[in-house]
Amino acid sequence: MPYSASAIPSPLPSRRPRWWTELILLVMVYGAYSAGRLLARGDVSTAVDHGLAILRVEKALFLNAEHPLNRLFTSTPAIGIPADFVYASLHYLVTPAVLIWLFRRRPLHYRAARAWLLASTLLGLIGFTLLPTCPPRLLDASHGFVDTMAQFSSYGWWGTEASAPRGLGGLTNQYAAMPSLHVGWAVWCGVLLWRHARTPLVKWLGAAYPVVITIVVMGTANHYFLDAVAGAAVMGAGALLAGPATRTADRVRDRIQGRIRTAPTAPAAPGPAPVLADSAPVVSGGCETSAGERFPGQRTRSNAPDTVGAACAPSADDTAADPAPAPR
Repeated sequence: MPYSASAIPSPLPSRRPRWWTELILLVMVYGAYSAGRLLARGDVSTAVDHGLAILRVEKALFLNAEHPLNRLFTSTPAIGIPADFVYASLHYLVTPAVLIWLFRRRPLHYRAARAWLLASTLLGLIGFTLLPTCPPRLLDASHGFVDTMAQFSSYGWWGTEASAPRGLGGLTNQYAAMPSLHVGWAVWCGVLLWRHARTPLVKWLGAAYPVVITIVVMGTANHYFLDAVAGAAVMGAGALLAGPATRTADRVRDRIQGRIRTAPTAPAAPGPAPVLADSAPVVSGGCETSAGERFPGQRTRSNAPDTVGAACAPSADDTAADPAPAPR
């Protein structure tokens, strides 16, 4: 997926943002995202229709990899249980870890990466709202899918409703399947690790991470293959929007700061007027030097008042210091 200078804002800032402002921003955005997912709950029958339509398209294009993967995960606990842990945890661990790593180790790239993540997440929320989709695990059993997280729920902290902790399944939108942000965020992590990690091992782990997540979301019957494709597409669109969004935010911030700087200040308290440089006393006392003068004693009167000009008359010492006129 493209991640180039044309898609990400440039030049990048030379100073790292404050950590506490970033934390507040990310908490607020994630809270709004979670609330938006709940508000985006659509009609169940509509969500089921969308899920079945996706399944029919995949079968027509021979893309239906969910069924064989789900049968493998269901019949093999050694695969299914670790996959459930991966689905329930890495989404919430790896993404913040990569974001913190960028903040601390790659500050020049942090702001662009954060903007990319936020823009893509907003697009995903729009997708949940416009296209509520029933995941494979919630379809009727006649369609051949088994919810592995429900089957192996005794091995983890999740319940039978979703990957949320037991008793909190009602706080999630189980029909927010299209696009898959599990895959989308994994693509974000993988691209950034491949581009900015220094060791080959970390680079290859980053490249493998979205592939593993794609297999996991299909094998656990949480997403269709086209959900995963849509998640990657959303990240591509978010990369294109991140640059303009960041530049717009910078312009708004600069305008606000400019108005703050140019705002009128309160009048100063009454008191003695300050002495300005232009009103300082003239050191020469109003005197002017004559043309060709080389010694301080040779002075002429200025156009100043007589009281000032009188002070410019040569003193006795000055007269004595003047050389005698040359004989004619």
